Amino acid sequence: MEAKVTTEQDVLENIHRQIDNYDDIVAEARDATAAEHSMTLREGLRRYPKAIGWSVLLSTAIIMEGFDVVLLGSFYALPQFAKKYGVQAADGTYTVTAAWQAGLSNGAQVGEIIGLALNGWASERFGYRKTMIVSLSAMICFIFIPFFAQNVQMLLAAEILQGIPWGVFQTLTTAYASEVSPVALRPYLTAYVNLCWVLGQVIASGVLRGVLNWDSQWAYRVPFALQWIWPLPILIGCFFAPESPWWLVRTGRVDQARRAIRRLNTNPTEAEINASVALMIHTNALEKSMTEGTSYWDCFRGVDLRRTEIAAGVWAIQNLCGSAFMGYSTFFLEQAGLATSNAFNMSIAQYAIGALGTISSWFLMSHVGRRRLYLVGLLGMFVMLIVIGGMGWISKDNTGSQWAIGAMLLCYTALYDSTVGPVCYCLVAEISSTRLRAKTVVIARIVYNIFGIINGVIMPYFLNPTALNWGAKTGLFWAGMCSLCILWTFFRVPEPKGRTYGELDVLFETHVPARKFRTTVVDQFEGDANHGQYRSHEIEDVDTKEKNAFDHIEA
Repeated sequence: MEAKVTTEQDVLENIHRQIDNYDDIVAEARDATAAEHSMTLREGLRRYPKAIGWSVLLSTAIIMEGFDVVLLGSFYALPQFAKKYGVQAADGTYTVTAAWQAGLSNGAQVGEIIGLALNGWASERFGYRKTMIVSLSAMICFIFIPFFAQNVQMLLAAEILQGIPWGVFQTLTTAYASEVSPVALRPYLTAYVNLCWVLGQVIASGVLRGVLNWDSQWAYRVPFALQWIWPLPILIGCFFAPESPWWLVRTGRVDQARRAIRRLNTNPTEAEINASVALMIHTNALEKSMTEGTSYWDCFRGVDLRRTEIAAGVWAIQNLCGSAFMGYSTFFLEQAGLATSNAFNMSIAQYAIGALGTISSWFLMSHVGRRRLYLVGLLGMFVMLIVIGGMGWISKDNTGSQWAIGAMLLCYTALYDSTVGPVCYCLVAEISSTRLRAKTVVIARIVYNIFGIINGVIMPYFLNPTALNWGAKTGLFWAGMCSLCILWTFFRVPEPKGRTYGELDVLFETHVPARKFRTTVVDQFEGDANHGQYRSHEIEDVDTKEKNAFDHIEA
């Protein structure tokens, strides 16, 4: 195995094998940037089918997490599962206690936080491909625990351990998708991660509907066993997958980066490969001039603090905009008199609507942009939550109102999964700098998981008849939270549509307000002509600092 390049001098020597000096790097990078901007979706699909395939393969691992989230939550209502892992109630039925329900649901979240932290270190130390291989191998082993679990304690251990590779999948897949694809394909491949999550939920709902009438332990063991379907084929594919060329450049493996680009592209010319590598080198050097290192602490320093805040904020909003309500449409439909089997059928329809919503977001993002679509989604959900909360004042004996609440939650799901859900993945992947991407995405997802744990605790408290018993009136609480999300998004979330990573670096470095990202004309090589001499001077200073960084290494 080739020894890792560790010193700056080694990195420079590898760079100079391909590109003679800094001026050539800038010229080649400029050509690559122009090619990125001129590339259409059709051209991207024609030239990068291999990149699409590898990204889709790795992202498919997220299906496992979406599958298990629905699986575990629905198992609590499955009599066979409750009899095995619950306690007998006074009326003779079996139930999993509220404490253990919270423990099992949050156990996976705790494991994911551990996996997220590990991924931030491992993916930068060993690369995306090797980290994915180890995580998938661990997943295959960990599935044995819930399949053979003899008590609820073993089940908790299984959820925590399975959560560790899930945490890796959550962030590594997003980062890999953003680094192997050109600008034209970036929104589609990053949003596909959200589609995988929804597909996992659809599959789990279908499986649960199928085993609903099984009167044996296989009603819950078979769904657990079905998790083995995914890791092995993905693991085999990962052995042949190319490493992220951006990661290879960051670690000085320029020759390997060239080979990776050749594998991701279709019949690229040597000039195109040189230009792509030069753009990566140029962007990496530009970011080195703006930040001191690649540790977690660097995510909270200087200009990267703003990028970390945005990434964490847009992911936290997924849990703060009322999405916790989506899982309770079945609850309201059952109150309206719908049979349990039909309620499960409706849940399948709900997740299918979510999948269609994610697909629609691919087309919306290319025309509307990330920021605008995200804002429109939040505004629409705010209105729906107000309506749901208002209907909560109608008596629960009114079946018509319960049907209306269930229908509104289905509409909410469609809107969420066509706006906030998938757009979040694009924003997180694009906003973070390339050198700190893995760690920024990890921090953002940890924030998401923390709010997910809070939601898991407060939602039963809101809806439980023995607690607040707000029912649909809980929509008013989430409407208030959603309004705060709208305000923050308007002032803090920029528009990265159509930008190369180098251009985004300059926009952040020169403190362009979020609302002006879309209209600001920026050149990462020469400056921004739209902001006069002062603005141009700022960008030229950044370019000079980058050149000085190369000169310092040479010296």
